[in-house]
Amino acid sequence: MKKNSTMVYHSIYLEKKRQEIRMLKSVGHNFYTLFLSLFDQLVLGNCVLLVNLRRMRLEKCWFCSSTVYPGHGIQFVGNDAKIFRFCRSKCHKNFKMKRNPRKVKWTKAYRRLHGKDMTQDSRFEFERKRNRPERYDRNLAENTLKAIKKIDKIRSDRASDHIKNRLKTGKVQRQKEARKQLELGIHLVKAPLALAQDSSLCLPKIKVNVSQAQTEENQPMED
Repeated sequence: MKKNSTMVYHSIYLEKKRQEIRMLKSVGHNFYTLFLSLFDQLVLGNCVLLVNLRRMRLEKCWFCSSTVYPGHGIQFVGNDAKIFRFCRSKCHKNFKMKRNPRKVKWTKAYRRLHGKDMTQDSRFEFERKRNRPERYDRNLAENTLKAIKKIDKIRSDRASDHIKNRLKTGKVQRQKEARKQLELGIHLVKAPLALAQDSSLCLPKIKVNVSQAQTEENQPMED
């Protein structure tokens, strides 16, 4: 039924475009303008329309929140008609064992709960699902493709900054512990300059008398 309604809508759209072509011919546009209008409005417009009607929907795994592409993953439907989608059998097994995703360390829910991943950022607005139909616009499509690259770069930069700030607290703590350990064992440290200035800090030199026979034995043998 859905396919038939799509075809009916498509035929109505084509008929409207044919009427626009007749109007262009009556006005007297040249062949080049007519070809551009056909290519831009009829071909591209219909392609985008069909893509919007039959576009690929990316789902999220219920357990680990990773992306589930069409034709992949496992789907479980409960008695209350609630749908659970899983990206792989590992997540499905953890779901059947009734494990909480917030307590399993490799899930995104655990990482967000413990501050390892970003939870509040303006870029998340671009990832929201919107089921509103949009009219095709070539300039809008080009600007969207350019914006995708910029948004991806901003996402990676902010994620790296978040990780650096998160690791900074551990670095400060380690430096504090090292400084405390140094203060406790400062008596074990002897600076080279202090040894050079004060000879009493060094071990005393002992003079040993060596006989002539020992010196001959230590010399290398000659052929």
